[in-house]
Amino acid sequence: MPRMEKLSVAIITFNEERNLAECIRSCQDVADDIVVLDSFSTDRTESIARAFPKVRFEQHPFDGHVQQKNRAFGLCRNAWVLSLDADERLTPELAGEIRALQPDARVGYRVPRLTYAVGAPIWHCGWYPQRKYRLVLRGRARWEGENPHDYLVVDGPGGDLRGNLLHHSFVDVSHMVRTADSFSSIQAMNLLPRRARFTRLRAVLKPVGKFLEIYVLKRGFLDGFPGFVVAVQNAHSAFLRYAKLHELQRGLVARPSNLRPDYRPPQRRGSAA
Repeated sequence: MPRMEKLSVAIITFNEERNLAECIRSCQDVADDIVVLDSFSTDRTESIARAFPKVRFEQHPFDGHVQQKNRAFGLCRNAWVLSLDADERLTPELAGEIRALQPDARVGYRVPRLTYAVGAPIWHCGWYPQRKYRLVLRGRARWEGENPHDYLVVDGPGGDLRGNLLHHSFVDVSHMVRTADSFSSIQAMNLLPRRARFTRLRAVLKPVGKFLEIYVLKRGFLDGFPGFVVAVQNAHSAFLRYAKLHELQRGLVARPSNLRPDYRPPQRRGSAA
């Protein structure tokens, strides 16, 4: 069946030598153009990217996930863009669906994402199917959201694909802890200009509420011990966010020490939820 149109793939990277090759291999048969926008990696990311003939490797300082992903869109040559993170892979089923798409009025397609953690796929915890727009018509879609939690917004009708996008987000538990530490630093910096108010009660109740949400309400217990780890990790991340907000508001630090030097938080005013 003939393909809809030529397709670009956009990937942003920073020190992704562990993931990048498999990500590119999973999409290279459906892509006519692959843009890897890197924020000056210090590992083998560049040499791995340049080893693939379809890849155009570009670099720009990192100023946020939303900003960098929109920037990568602007570098793509084709009307249709598939946006991937370096730790994601297309299943053969999803790649086949994309190849078979026919032109119609839709300007974007959502895909179900299946995340692996602690060596197992997580089918519950609110992590699946977690449908997200990833295949979109450039000029009719843009990245929005609050770093590091970004999402695509489409201007027009959309559709759903059935094939899974595999998300190999974590190497091990230590990697999950480092991710929580990194993301909570960004979130704390985002809360600061919104005049979010730190209280000890919030620092206690937010983590407890998050654990109950993930493990009980979203049935994380059905994923066995990996589901328990995911619930604890989310609770831990919520606690870190408010502990770091406390440091920032008390003037104990100007910014969390693990925050990338080139990250610039948004300058906004308003109330925090």
